[in-house]
Amino acid sequence: MLQRKITTLKKSGALLATALLTSGFISSQAGETVAKSTSGKTVVEKAPEANPLSFFDGKVVFDVQERLRFEARENNFDFNSEVDALTDDAWLLQRFRFGVLLKPAPWLKIYAQTQDAREIDSDRPDFPGQLGAEGDDSFHLRQGYVEVGDVKRFPLTLRAGRQILSYGDERLIGAFDWNNIGRTFDAVKLRWEEKKWSLDAFVSSVVVPRRGEYNPSDFVNVTETERGQVFGGLYFTTTALPFQTTDLYALYLYENTNPDYQPRAIGDTTFATFGMRVKSKPGAFAPQPAAPPSDGKSTPAPAPAPKAIGLDYSAEVAFQSGEVRGLDLSSFAVTAALGYTFDVAWKPRLSVEYNYASGDNNPTDGDIETFQNLFPTNHKFYGIMDVTAWQNMQQVMAAVTVQPHKTVNVQTNYRAFFIASTDDVWYRANGVTPVRPLNAAARDAGKYEGSQVEIVATWTPVKYLQFQAGYAHFFAGNYLEDTGASSDADFGYVQATITF
Repeated sequence: MLQRKITTLKKSGALLATALLTSGFISSQAGETVAKSTSGKTVVEKAPEANPLSFFDGKVVFDVQERLRFEARENNFDFNSEVDALTDDAWLLQRFRFGVLLKPAPWLKIYAQTQDAREIDSDRPDFPGQLGAEGDDSFHLRQGYVEVGDVKRFPLTLRAGRQILSYGDERLIGAFDWNNIGRTFDAVKLRWEEKKWSLDAFVSSVVVPRRGEYNPSDFVNVTETERGQVFGGLYFTTTALPFQTTDLYALYLYENTNPDYQPRAIGDTTFATFGMRVKSKPGAFAPQPAAPPSDGKSTPAPAPAPKAIGLDYSAEVAFQSGEVRGLDLSSFAVTAALGYTFDVAWKPRLSVEYNYASGDNNPTDGDIETFQNLFPTNHKFYGIMDVTAWQNMQQVMAAVTVQPHKTVNVQTNYRAFFIASTDDVWYRANGVTPVRPLNAAARDAGKYEGSQVEIVATWTPVKYLQFQAGYAHFFAGNYLEDTGASSDADFGYVQATITF
């Protein structure tokens, strides 16, 4: 089937390089610049790479991306090998993006990007979201915004229009780029940026894919759900602690009740999310390289950047309070990860991670304790099979990553999944669809959902071309056994991406 469905991929061109012009004597050879400093010392440094799609000194810049991914899934949705479901299939996902950036002045940017996404040779419906389908979404406006401001002159910028919102590791707000369509927002964003900190203030509404139609958001109140969605917040980032990045955020989501969309809702959704994230800088705890000796005549060269080796860590905690569909909400989620990269051949990195998000302990008490995952990129964190979201879950993960060549990265993961509360459902990566309905069997089931082993290999032979392949096997646990079919599941893919 793989040979039948994969089409011939485009090949990227060779990398382009340009000589760097300075006030010294310069020549370029094989992508290097040889410069003679005022002290007479010759220094060999890398020449900057030219952007082949940049014109008029960067005032007009084009970008192009073509991505093809072949997927094969078995029992991913029903964990039942006795049923040949529409989702037990193989298909090809194709995505093309084309964008243009205009910079008529240093303080003004105008950007527009179109996207065409297709799901080819799939048995499931080609409508986004139906039976887990990514579906067809023909040429539409993916991004279109105006940005005013120049941080070199004044720290405040304004961006208004259709755009990507991405914060932190994208556990709560992200572009969801693994998905063939991805995610954008109609938004207005103010950003104040200083040397060691920045603050974003934004108000937005998520764009909803519509096959064969304009993709709308609730900003213009034309979606069929008519939720009147408003999503906004403040996101503060600082590097005041030199060994880590620290984020603090306060987010707010409002959606009014549409009985056709949420028939069981008894009121509106309006809640706040408060959180903190910390993440170490690459090589922050590695031995610091010494600065080159100075000859006393010229300006000393800066110390080289630390190698991305040694200890690394990340952690995030978030709390929520308010109402969801008219019910009182009180929930929280935490994640913590620790890793170590060895300064030896293949640069092996060993890491462990723990994720937890609260679930509802009593579905009849009029309160909700299920953490709301907002608009994340869950694929990056909870397994490539996308069987769980950051809500009503516990997960323990161990990983080994190696780099056998500077262009190749291989990561192997082991994950163990547990449900936080059997009085709530097991949510898939989309945060909406349950794996099993909530009933007496589910409420009395064991908490061990299963475990997953996976391997992902990435090869980037040149800057503009990347290949990736992944495979995962899910071993069903007692939660599935206690609630119905409990077959193991498999998922595999190969992907090629060309980006200019």
